[in-house]
Amino acid sequence: MCLIAGGMGENLRERFITMILRGKHRGKDSFGVWTDEGTLKSDDFSRVYEIPDGRIGLLQTRLAMTGSKNYSQPFFNDLVMVHNGEIYNHYHLRSYLSDRGVEFETDVDSEVILRLLEHLLDKGLDMWEAVGKAMRSLEGDYAVAFSDGRRIYLFRDPVGVRPLYYSPRGFFASEKKVLWAIGEEAIPVQPGEMVVLAEGRVLKKRLLTITELRANLKPESAEKALKNLLNHSVRVRVGKKTGVLFSGGLDSSIVALLASRHSEVVLYTAGAEGSPDLEWARKASELLGIPLRERVFDIEDVRDAVRKVTFAIEEPDPVNLSIGIPIYFATRLAGEEGCKVLLTGQGADELFGGYAKYVENPGLMERDLLELGERNLARDDKIAMLNSVEGRVPFLDPSVVSVALGIPADLKIQRGTRKAILRKVALELGLPKEIAEREKKAAQYGSHSQKLLGKLAKSEGLKPGEYAMKVFNEVFKRG
Repeated sequence: MCLIAGGMGENLRERFITMILRGKHRGKDSFGVWTDEGTLKSDDFSRVYEIPDGRIGLLQTRLAMTGSKNYSQPFFNDLVMVHNGEIYNHYHLRSYLSDRGVEFETDVDSEVILRLLEHLLDKGLDMWEAVGKAMRSLEGDYAVAFSDGRRIYLFRDPVGVRPLYYSPRGFFASEKKVLWAIGEEAIPVQPGEMVVLAEGRVLKKRLLTITELRANLKPESAEKALKNLLNHSVRVRVGKKTGVLFSGGLDSSIVALLASRHSEVVLYTAGAEGSPDLEWARKASELLGIPLRERVFDIEDVRDAVRKVTFAIEEPDPVNLSIGIPIYFATRLAGEEGCKVLLTGQGADELFGGYAKYVENPGLMERDLLELGERNLARDDKIAMLNSVEGRVPFLDPSVVSVALGIPADLKIQRGTRKAILRKVALELGLPKEIAEREKKAAQYGSHSQKLLGKLAKSEGLKPGEYAMKVFNEVFKRG
């Protein structure tokens, strides 16, 4: 995980220094900068003032997760590339490319993306075709930028797990605030989209839409496929020690149960004392036999955290602010305990019909899935990275998404029971019935964060939306 950023124009050095310092929280292990005038990589951030100037460049600050910890991006050969995220099938792709004569410089998963692109271009594909084909080969979470020395190319995985933004004047970064710091506008790269930054122009095209992944399944084979693929998706995302962002609900409990079969697992939760999520997390932890670490917060804790969460999510949305508060406390606890990988149940509601509105209108599931990247996933990523924790989302593995999209709506919602097929699969996986059948409230209600945020707003004579806007303007010096 990391910050990736860069751009084109005159006198890049000062802007790149500002971008690195503003986004350093995303990767504190090292930094690397390439420009058309030189390269600098170092684990000493005091050397940031030595970076080369130039007219086009890419940069990264790294939180080392996969591969050699002493290697910093950018990667460069004919193309120069930086990547934020994880490629879970990189061993398979590395083997495939090696058999075809492709040589590798490191064991870092990110290098596979660059070598795959170069291989596809060598076969005669144009840049749009090569990136589109690469998207269909990569299993993982990725936001990528690369350059041929004249243009900068940006693309993002078809789910949109990792955030990426660009400005019309030729700059890009993993977070809006990094662009805001140099006076640039921040426009999201859409999931599955490629954006090309050229001199004075922006070209873009959606190369892969998530609904294109839909599998053609017979209903009787859906359960077996779902069980196998969920297990695979969790297995490739665990580390030696793995955390789970835990509420005691169906989704996070499935993830926790499967992760415990492949890794040493610790559950992390946060909520106000007496909140349903906190009480259920304690109960589910006992039923699963997996240790739980909890952060109990009160109104003063929330008052202290509001500005940090607003800084992370980069918007004055009171709903995202209230959802972000328990995520902030849980990921902060995980980070303090040295847990860098935190699995979540994000995406299960949109894939399997978890929200009440889907009972009346199942078609909203796909619409919400298409909007999930910028609405929910970017928020979660930015909060976790503020605490040097990488969130991973097993339910949003392309193979799981493919199967879920192929399951008929009447298997997801049966006689008013939401996520029916997922509950059935959970029981077959061995999840206790008490957890599998539990109906759960949304995080902002289940943790009581929305209630406490409302009290804070009221204490200042404001509505929650007005309070969120006030804090946003204070944090980002706007308004």
